[in-house]
Amino acid sequence: MSETLQLIKSRISANRFDTARELTVDEIRELVGYATEAPSAYNIQPWRFIAVTAPAAKARLKAVSYNQQKVEDAAVTFIVLGDLQGYERLPEILARSVAAGIIESQVADGWVEMARAGYGGNEQLRRDEAIRSASLAAMSLMMAAQAKGLVSGPMVGFDPAGVKREFGISDRFLPVMLLTVGYAAPGNWPRKPRFEVERVLAFNDDRPDWE
Repeated sequence: MSETLQLIKSRISANRFDTARELTVDEIRELVGYATEAPSAYNIQPWRFIAVTAPAAKARLKAVSYNQQKVEDAAVTFIVLGDLQGYERLPEILARSVAAGIIESQVADGWVEMARAGYGGNEQLRRDEAIRSASLAAMSLMMAAQAKGLVSGPMVGFDPAGVKREFGISDRFLPVMLLTVGYAAPGNWPRKPRFEVERVLAFNDDRPDWE
């Protein structure tokens, strides 16, 4: 089995972190750099990250995360955000692809118009895209952390309004999840069993009984 496949099979969602081991700013930047390699529609890249590392900031975040201790214990707890208006940055984003010779300017212009038509008047689609893309980026970050000998834990147990208030986050951005990252401490659960493939996979015109 390749190293990448082994990482997928060995990753756990950690709850216990070694509070004596920190991550440097450069290490945190590197993790986010890997996260930004995730895919997104039109390459909109609507993800944003706030790296919470300072004790006082962690305490504020813990208070709006149902006082879960791992928020403070992890070397860094990321607030993973989705940009609800990410499509508005598409002209700037596609200009880079045009300059790199990846796509032609006419194609870029067409994509901009399609994105405006699709997202502009559709709040639900903008929200779906923000959550979808930010989640893909978070998964990329988790796998990068695993490859570097770290553990991570995605969290949905928090008060989104409280997080926005405590960290001055505008309504443009949706708190999608918190993501704790650091070095493991003893006491984490082993990897939990997954459903068998046959339980979750259907082909073509199968009519699986998934209710």
